Amino acid sequence: MSLRAVVFDYGMVLSGPVNTGVRNSLIRATGLSEKEFEPLYWADRHAYDEGKLNGITFWQKFAKDNRQTYSENQIEELDRLDAQMWTTYDPAMLAWQQQLKAAGIRTAILSNMGDSVLASIEREFAWVASFDVLVWSFQLGIAKPDPAIYRHVLKELGTLPEETLFLDDKPVNIDAARALGIVAIEFSTIAKLRKDLIAAGLEDALAIPPAA
Repeated sequence: MSLRAVVFDYGMVLSGPVNTGVRNSLIRATGLSEKEFEPLYWADRHAYDEGKLNGITFWQKFAKDNRQTYSENQIEELDRLDAQMWTTYDPAMLAWQQQLKAAGIRTAILSNMGDSVLASIEREFAWVASFDVLVWSFQLGIAKPDPAIYRHVLKELGTLPEETLFLDDKPVNIDAARALGIVAIEFSTIAKLRKDLIAAGLEDALAIPPAA
């Protein structure tokens, strides 16, 4: 059976690396060291992605957990910087998505995403609307690696698992997709993705990314 769709994660797949300058500004704004910041930042990120927290309440809880007192303006600035940090994209991956569409392959984004980050992305990047299906975790109240979110994107695409390629940078999300029969490849770079697609025998099924 041939592939009919490619599903992209957003962060670290379509986005590429975070904006390091903005990230450094975000850490400074918290008043913490990078070592202190990292575990606190990720502690409630899944709850944010699931919509249990929004951008503001995420940072309010962050403040409570690290025993800091931030003003309302400071909370809003942390939320703004956080969203801006993730508002990046990899032109080569976007070019490949357009190449796939031109070849008749349906494309989707399946991303663990909070509300403020998505608002920033949609405000800055009109190209998001070029994907056939958009699945943002906070809007559903479920996040990867929950099998339900993969089933949802398949339903929206109208494709079977074996007709669908999924790309993500996190092994746990790849494993969850494979458990459902989805063709899944762990993403790190376009060069490696090209090699992995060829190794999987998918060069005839897809318009694979051109060599750099």
